[in-house]
Amino acid sequence: MENSTTPETSGSRRDWLKKSSLLGSALLTGSLVGAKPVAAAPAVTRRLPIAVSTYSYWPLRGPKYPLATVIEDAARIGFDGVEILHRSMEEESVSYMNKLRRLAFDNGLSLPLLSIHQNFLQPDVAKRKTDIEHTYKCINMASQMGIPCVRMNTGSWGTVKNKREGDYYKTGIEPPIEGYTDEDGIKWTIDGMGECLAYAEKEGIVLALENHWGLSSNIDYLLRMYNALKSSPSMGLNVDTGNFVGEPYAGLEKLAPYATIVQAKTYYGGGTFYDKEMDYTRIGKIFQKANYKGFVSLEMEGKEDAKTSVPKSLELLRKAFTFTA
Repeated sequence: MENSTTPETSGSRRDWLKKSSLLGSALLTGSLVGAKPVAAAPAVTRRLPIAVSTYSYWPLRGPKYPLATVIEDAARIGFDGVEILHRSMEEESVSYMNKLRRLAFDNGLSLPLLSIHQNFLQPDVAKRKTDIEHTYKCINMASQMGIPCVRMNTGSWGTVKNKREGDYYKTGIEPPIEGYTDEDGIKWTIDGMGECLAYAEKEGIVLALENHWGLSSNIDYLLRMYNALKSSPSMGLNVDTGNFVGEPYAGLEKLAPYATIVQAKTYYGGGTFYDKEMDYTRIGKIFQKANYKGFVSLEMEGKEDAKTSVPKSLELLRKAFTFTA
């Protein structure tokens, strides 16, 4: 069959395609008279969830502040969750834990973190085992309350008796027990955390090791321990913005890419243990650059009453951890 396309019709088709292409470009750029340019895609805003730690209301001294009241206050103020400090719990019964879990659910809040204490920096194997067993118990408690993450510590050598006096918070230095070294402490922490992680994996709980002064105030030590354990699906890192010797920004830049959860310190009314200037605009940008998406939990560690300092802290953190791309 002969090709029915003539040079004239073929040329017309080419002209038509060319004109169509130019028309499409004009519509996209708005260059046609009276045409409106296509609007650019709107900026994407990410608002990180902000929790408040019960530590903000009860900093380990005086009468305990009821956790049920913390949960109700947090919902009223506008938080997204409540971090529970184990030592601030009034009891450990199943009915009490269920009450907290239900109260949080009824108020539309998450319970993202259970902060506990243990000490791996003990030469006595039996004492380390006792703290491992304590961690097992706390993992079970977290599971009962529907809390996905438990805050872990390396612990303390116990060689600085009064940390509020002297240079402890200026230097972060706590000498090892005589006859031992930091290398011993690193090994004991890795071994103890390893046992705890094996248990946590069965319960589906994340264990987040914190930069919590002493041994873990050395960021290189902390990352060595983290990297030795990161093959476990339950291994995480809890980054505390205030627990740094001197300015926190260089340390935060090192830790932010590995953060599982963030604890954010404020010091309204003057710090309880120490004062630290915190540029949260800068800190927010550090975590935005690291593409952090998780919870930020407020630990208000100042002397001002929580009724006024906690709402101010929330406003500060909301601005810092709302990212626009």
